[in-house]
Amino acid sequence: MLKIILIVVAVLIAGFLVFAATKPDTFRVQRSISIKAPPSKVFAYIDDFHRWGAWSPYENKDPAMKRTLSGAASGKGAVYEWDGDSKVGKGRMEITESVPPLKDTIKLDFVKPFEGHNVAEFTLEPKGEVTDVTWAMYGPARYITKVMQVFVNMDSMIGNDFDAGLANLKALAEK
Repeated sequence: MLKIILIVVAVLIAGFLVFAATKPDTFRVQRSISIKAPPSKVFAYIDDFHRWGAWSPYENKDPAMKRTLSGAASGKGAVYEWDGDSKVGKGRMEITESVPPLKDTIKLDFVKPFEGHNVAEFTLEPKGEVTDVTWAMYGPARYITKVMQVFVNMDSMIGNDFDAGLANLKALAEK
């Protein structure tokens, strides 16, 4: 009887691992908002890591988080490193492309709790008196990420943070 139970458990675990392996090899999370402000005003908050504290949803998750800003003051070459608790982990961001006032591309490297190398992208599209702002993050889905996706919806988990950040950005830019 014990042998049958062990075989069933082994088959279930193997099935789970095979199912996780069928998840996509890449992921993309994206959210957008319309902000009644010119692109240059909105872009100023995104292109300068010194200003992220005013709107980023990750800034308040760990008040004791250590932050280090280096490189360029803003735009291409600006670097933001953080080291915090389990809610925010440890990592580094660097603006690799800055096209004022329309686009910022950020190399996003996570060190803890899991290693990950992704891209964050902000695109701004002027439409009359409003600016449509899109915040996206994409990258490879390593096997551990695929296993996590079986239990956690990455789109809603990260997307909720993006929604909160974009709402904060809207409130600031529309003042």
